[in-house]
Amino acid sequence: MRILGVDPGTGIVGFGVIDSIKGSKNMIDAGVIRTPTHQPTQECLLTIYNEISEIIKLNKPDVMVVEQLFFARNVTTAMGVSQARGVILLAGEQAGLRLIEFTPLQIKQALTGYGKADKKQVQEMVKMQLKLAEVPKPDDCADALAAALTYAN
Repeated sequence: MRILGVDPGTGIVGFGVIDSIKGSKNMIDAGVIRTPTHQPTQECLLTIYNEISEIIKLNKPDVMVVEQLFFARNVTTAMGVSQARGVILLAGEQAGLRLIEFTPLQIKQALTGYGKADKKQVQEMVKMQLKLAEVPKPDDCADALAAALTYAN
């Protein structure tokens, strides 16, 4: 099964594609989608939509796992991330993918066994489970791979 994990954001969207076959997990593709800082919201959303659609087309996942917005101190940031999540989910739906959503707490619990694990612990588990030489960078990319691994596990 091919799984696309997505860590939504407005300036940076992390993505990670893994294959999970008979308990073996391998990273296929991973990276980030960046949008310019001072670009209007609608242009950022179009960039995110187009880029995630292209990632789906190139990697042909069976499932897309998107991290849920769990908590935000800044309402403006939460609204932007929610809009980004919307276009990401739309791209997945239009591609006919099965869509799964996990909270950050669920992802931490699945990877480390502890729902309040710190980012570094989650990143180390991503590195170990995918047998990588180093932790994927930037953090958004590692977070997206963690979402994909949560579904695979």
